[in-house]
Amino acid sequence: MFNIKEKINEIKKLRFVVNYGRMWPYVKPVWFRALCSMLICIPIGSLDAVIALALKPYMDVVMVDKSISSPWYIPLGIVAFTSIQGGLKYMSAYLSTWVGGKITQGLKFDLFKKLLTLPTAYYDKRKSGDVVFQFNNMADSACSGLLDNLSVFVQRIFSSVSLVCVLFYNSWQLALIAVVILGCAFAPVAKLQKIIKSVLDKTVFADSAIITEYNEAFAGNKTITSYNLADREINKFRDILKNIFSLRIKMVQKTQWLSPMMHVIVSIGIAAAIGYGSHLIMTKQITSGNFVSFITALILLYTPVKNIGNNLNSVQFSFFSIERIFNLLDMVPSIRDKENAIELPRGDYKIEYKNVNFEYVKNTPVLKNINLSVDVGQTIALVGNSGGGKTTFVNLLPRFYDITSGNILLNGLDIREYTLKSLRQNIAVVFQDNFLFSGTIRENILMGRPSATEEELQQAVKMAYLDEFIKTLKDGLETQIGERGILLSGGQKQRVAIARAFLKNAPIIILDEATSALDNKAEAIVQKAIDNLMQDKTVFVIAHRLSTVQNADKIVVINKGVIAEAGTHEELLQIPDGAYKTLYEAQFKKKNEHSVSPAVS
Repeated sequence: MFNIKEKINEIKKLRFVVNYGRMWPYVKPVWFRALCSMLICIPIGSLDAVIALALKPYMDVVMVDKSISSPWYIPLGIVAFTSIQGGLKYMSAYLSTWVGGKITQGLKFDLFKKLLTLPTAYYDKRKSGDVVFQFNNMADSACSGLLDNLSVFVQRIFSSVSLVCVLFYNSWQLALIAVVILGCAFAPVAKLQKIIKSVLDKTVFADSAIITEYNEAFAGNKTITSYNLADREINKFRDILKNIFSLRIKMVQKTQWLSPMMHVIVSIGIAAAIGYGSHLIMTKQITSGNFVSFITALILLYTPVKNIGNNLNSVQFSFFSIERIFNLLDMVPSIRDKENAIELPRGDYKIEYKNVNFEYVKNTPVLKNINLSVDVGQTIALVGNSGGGKTTFVNLLPRFYDITSGNILLNGLDIREYTLKSLRQNIAVVFQDNFLFSGTIRENILMGRPSATEEELQQAVKMAYLDEFIKTLKDGLETQIGERGILLSGGQKQRVAIARAFLKNAPIIILDEATSALDNKAEAIVQKAIDNLMQDKTVFVIAHRLSTVQNADKIVVINKGVIAEAGTHEELLQIPDGAYKTLYEAQFKKKNEHSVSPAVS
């Protein structure tokens, strides 16, 4: 009868084998050292039998017969073999660490490349801790667990084989008892693996929550301080730690019963061997040396078995990590180049939005039936109430998100026909809160075009009104700005971002409320820089202050996901009770109230 559960388990096993097979490209460059590391484990494991084997002649000749004095070569040989084994263990550990580090590098590099291909929507739905844990920590867990446990496995295999040989050499009757008991000890292991899997899933998310909390404490330190949120964050962190502690305890409850049970089973095996071994000695079927050698080999064989529960967690987590890694690598980005995508040539573009609809969440439209035509060199201002869809409108052009239906055209061709790289190379974006990378001012500006000459760099600095500020700095353009540009003011960061956009020299510019977070003085300087940037470009401007967009070629009012009005400043003011006129008059009235308030007081 067809059993769905059995089929699912077969598929899981097959996927596990396939995932391990897919590790080969990462192992291939270091296969020789990896092979040496594994081959060294053979003598390491095999030499475990030397001590047990040496005890038979020692006991029979010296301790029992007392026919000769203690042979010096036996203890000396044991020390020599043990020293060799220790040296080989060091070599194996070194090679395993070297190979593991190289494999981890390869995995992390591919994971990071994959991370950079994922669309903005992927980051919107995840916490930073989840991303760091899955794309970084998982690789460490997979490789260290994989190699360490593989080395141990090889050692244990050859140790067990050599020790079992010693057992049968000394007494086949006792050896059969030992092997049967060993089989009973391993019986519960398969069941334990299924139990661990359910707890591991929850543990991963709990561990990633800690990373998220540290990231938020770092990035939000000023907010935490100014709002006295330290107690809140401490309590939140305490809850996370409690959750992790609870999961750790649950893991112990579900797994650590195995070790005590192994101890009991092993003790039964040893007791049975001693009991039956005594009978064999009394009936002279084996010698005392045989018996001592057998018991020593048996203890050496059983010792790692007793602690198998402690190692099983790391083994299972290694399997789990490898599966997760290849799930990540197998993800197909929702926004990617279509087959036979073409390069977008450098030039001027007419932009058209045709019946564009977009939704972040299914059946919850954000933009509805958007139609807009933008000629080459026009400046389009997008205004409207917060949450109306202005930022979403411009985010669709460089394909940060893909539209749900309709078309966005450049010179009559859908933007999805072009390669992502060439499309984005022709669009420069200046955000409200621009991200600056740790490093120097020069490095951040040159990200616009790394091949720019020094003359072009200096021109960008001048056009962004950064030159006077740069002159006040001891190290000039080589000044370190800290993580996220923390050492610069808001206006300085905006001008660095504008200089970066200058160097990119893209024909399409998007300005997403680039001055809204600045004070009046900083805004005036940044606005001059923006005016320079906009020259001879097709520009989309999202602005909260309507005074900054009055000269736009077309002002588009977007409210509740639809274009409510479109026209010039003068045309829109002529619409009775129009949306733009209402916004403008509200701001004008507010400005007048502020300007007369000192006189009133």
